[in-house]
Amino acid sequence: MKPFFLGAQVSRLPRAVPQSRPGLLIVSDKLTEFANQKYLSIESYRKTGVPVRTPVWFAEHEGRLYTYSLADAGKVKRIRNNPTVRIAPSDVRGRVEGEWVDGTARIEDDQGERLGISLLNKKYGLMNRIGDVFSGLLRRKRVVISIFPSQ
Repeated sequence: MKPFFLGAQVSRLPRAVPQSRPGLLIVSDKLTEFANQKYLSIESYRKTGVPVRTPVWFAEHEGRLYTYSLADAGKVKRIRNNPTVRIAPSDVRGRVEGEWVDGTARIEDDQGERLGISLLNKKYGLMNRIGDVFSGLLRRKRVVISIFPSQ
């Protein structure tokens, strides 16, 4: 499968291509199949090693995927315990629609959190902002998770 650049086929993209214009989605070879997708399934692991899959919204920036979650959610606890994850494009219900990619996840600091929220707001617009308002009203603490594909 050839890499995609906003849905149009191109012959090859180098691994780390800087964005020349804001809003353009340029991805590494491992993240090609995530281009133009709305959801990904993230597979994190319990202490027993049992995998748990969760569909999430995500945004890509410079070869890294960003998503967010409630700070006390199971996936956040699992990632803090074991940062090894697998990701695959999926539908809203988590049905996998592509190949799995191994990766490492981390909970972002304040700077990474601001970047991740900004990227998600750009990609998901009003729907994401409505969720932000309700989370704020309910005083729910959220964290941003970044995922690096394995080399």
